[in-house]
Amino acid sequence: MDQEKRLKICAIFFAVFWVGGMAWWSGEYHPAYIILLAVCGSLGGYLWYLMMHWAFRHMRLLPLDGDQAGGRKSR
Repeated sequence: MDQEKRLKICAIFFAVFWVGGMAWWSGEYHPAYIILLAVCGSLGGYLWYLMMHWAFRHMRLLPLDGDQAGGRKSR
């Protein structure tokens, strides 16, 4: 599994746990509130992905476009 796929999976986990944590913390389980949390969680997960993607590219931990080596030479 490459770094890009791991980052996407982590963003999904972030969104799911954020929505679950906010629903548990608030104690409100109305359908409209859950939908609103799901939309905000999706947006938060996507923004987290973009932010981490930029940070890891900036630190050269992710490969440049099309390079699968992740900053290292592949054999």
